[in-house]
Amino acid sequence: MSRNRASDEPRRTPPPDPVAEARREPALSRLLHRLPGLWGAPISLEWRPSLRVVGRRLESGPGPGLEVHAASFIRRRRIVLDRELLRHPGELARIFTHELFHFVWVRLNNRERASWAALLASERGRGELGWSAQLRRNRLSPASVASNSRAWRLYCCESFCDTAAWFFARRARHHEFTLGARAGRARASWFERWLAARKGTIKV
Repeated sequence: MSRNRASDEPRRTPPPDPVAEARREPALSRLLHRLPGLWGAPISLEWRPSLRVVGRRLESGPGPGLEVHAASFIRRRRIVLDRELLRHPGELARIFTHELFHFVWVRLNNRERASWAALLASERGRGELGWSAQLRRNRLSPASVASNSRAWRLYCCESFCDTAAWFFARRARHHEFTLGARAGRARASWFERWLAARKGTIKV
């Protein structure tokens, strides 16, 4: 009597999809089809109206504070998005990608972060690929770069996330895209090499 060897092998449980919840939103589902393979613990989404930051707290609804589109909570594995973004699919895809890549940044190794920082340090212009990175860049001084200060490290993080949003969301034009073409090509090349080294999969 022949035996079916395939039935004797233990079934492998597929790894959890960290962005399963995001795939339920059509605009994000289209975006996620373009992203490399993602793996890691699930990331939850929360939608709130009129997001703003007061001090270090994220608030919702009318009131004082700095208006923001989204926020990430790495340890809680949660992304909070402004509900208004649902009316603007292109902007939703860009903002979500930025927030998602905050989870990627904290898992880069030291060599990858140093390589990204070296690329930024070699740039001569003042433009950026998003408001978050531009705000951080405007606060930098030559001393903060040379000393690898906290301000420099925060800028490296925000520029990585904004560049990822530009690279993957595929928006050719946006009023926040002020980086020069040469620097943009260099950043795109960096992401291509990085993805190739990771064999097209990213931990979040």
